Amino acid sequence: MYMDIKRTLEVAVQGALAGIGATESVFSVGYPPVGIAGDYSVSASAAYSAGKILGKSPQETAELICAKLEHAAIPQVERVEVAGGCFINIFLSPEYFAGVVSRARVDGEKWGSNAILEGKRVLLEKSAPNLFKPFHVGHLLNISVGESLSRLMRFSGAEVIDIAYPSDISLGVAKAVWAIIESGLENELSVGVLGECYVLGTRKYDEDESAKKTIIEINKKLNARTAGKEWDIYQRGVALNLEYFKNITERLGSDFAGYVFESESGVVGKEIVEQHLPDIFTVSDGAIIFEGEKYGLHTRVFVTSLGLPVYEAKDLGLLKLKFDKYNPDISVVITDVEQKQYFEVIKKAAGLVNEKWSEKSVYWQHGRMRFEGGSISSRYGNVPLAEDLIEKVKDAVEQKINTVLRATHANAHDDAQLEAIAISALRYAFLRSGSGHNIVFDFDKSLSFEGDSGPYLEYAHARCCSILRKGKEAGILSAPSPNMGEGWGDVHAVSNASSLLRILSRFPSAVERAVCEYEPHFVTQYLTELAGAFNAWYANTRVLDGTDEAPHKLAVVDAVRQTLLNGLWLLGCRAQEEM
Repeated sequence: MYMDIKRTLEVAVQGALAGIGATESVFSVGYPPVGIAGDYSVSASAAYSAGKILGKSPQETAELICAKLEHAAIPQVERVEVAGGCFINIFLSPEYFAGVVSRARVDGEKWGSNAILEGKRVLLEKSAPNLFKPFHVGHLLNISVGESLSRLMRFSGAEVIDIAYPSDISLGVAKAVWAIIESGLENELSVGVLGECYVLGTRKYDEDESAKKTIIEINKKLNARTAGKEWDIYQRGVALNLEYFKNITERLGSDFAGYVFESESGVVGKEIVEQHLPDIFTVSDGAIIFEGEKYGLHTRVFVTSLGLPVYEAKDLGLLKLKFDKYNPDISVVITDVEQKQYFEVIKKAAGLVNEKWSEKSVYWQHGRMRFEGGSISSRYGNVPLAEDLIEKVKDAVEQKINTVLRATHANAHDDAQLEAIAISALRYAFLRSGSGHNIVFDFDKSLSFEGDSGPYLEYAHARCCSILRKGKEAGILSAPSPNMGEGWGDVHAVSNASSLLRILSRFPSAVERAVCEYEPHFVTQYLTELAGAFNAWYANTRVLDGTDEAPHKLAVVDAVRQTLLNGLWLLGCRAQEEM
């Protein structure tokens, strides 16, 4: 009843239109426009399009549709009425909202889930780290988006396989290996040393022609897996960085079912390119290219004149390896918006090689990120490290807790809690913008406990938990009924709760929209609206007032708590029970 209400209303409106002889009318059912009352609203297009068919005015037609809907006696609907502009407002019944509260509590961790991806296998490439560079802010952004999408799709019934695509072979790796040898650091390898050598090798490659030639030779040796000093350093560096990657992603609450390495995909990709000469790829000045200009795209090199596969060929090989091993119904890749044109070329070339590779692939592009209200220094190159950002945000969170919340609890300075809140702040900031939109991490706004931030949601959840603990201590919170509304039929009588209940009921719809459009920001928007409505209600309501209404008010608090808990999980955040 509670999850299918929009569909129920759409069927009812379609029936009403058929009942007045206007089956072909255009309409939509959604939330009312600002300033218009009601829980749902039928668009004015229904009255206008049906009116043209019937030869009646929109106002008169709206009244006819409204009468048909009233006659249908939809169980979840209390009343319908025509509003300004020929909208038809639908007011849901108190029993419906009582059912929502009860269902949220009964379903628990499954509240808000759906089955729209049931039976689907989704392969999600949620991180592509460079194994000779420390995990930086861009990687943190990628994995935050990927983790949320993974959880959304699992919450919607899909079998999700999370993989990583580490860049373990490239000219950049050769630059780092060259610098390690030149600096005599072969026996002092660490993540820090690799990062420093990556920067040094990159600079020398651009400045020193002799160094450039040596690096190119090292790159050839590594691609050919030639035994020797370079290969030994390479293998130790890969192992070191892979362990580092596993540790930091575990710290972020992410894991992987498998890895596909660039060194593997390069071999396969080169074979694919060579097998499709000259029908898809052509030779130009000794290199093998894809003439994207024929399709309104960029022409790109896939194999260099030295016979080495570049990123383009590697991405083709990656597709073959992924589809051969996992056979997904959907393959999702998280990328940077600046790679949009690059992946348009990859998708076109891939589709010509194997149509399903293109048809089943989704490339999710996030925007570029910048910082406001604070800066992050970078030890290696010009991109801040993920660990440095997390630590800086943790420090800022601790200051906020001390000054804003005036924390006195012993656990206020618990490092694990500070880190969890810091990660919530980061992930919320990363996910609050839609795909392709640039991201601004504003230290003041992102750490605010007053709205539009991860800590704000965490604090709302902790407040719910605190109220419920007090209710339990007072012995006035009973267990939820498994039957929607049973025992809580009077929840609609809870003072000032109508707006809160209306928003609470929309959680399943927000989740469904987020997964259908691959847009986690619909969840962040929803949770912020819910937390705001809850805080406004709580500010004007004494929950534990000793009256008969107290159990019903606590039931509402419990439903909000469960919704915030599930929503925060979908964002990749760990909800705090105390703050």
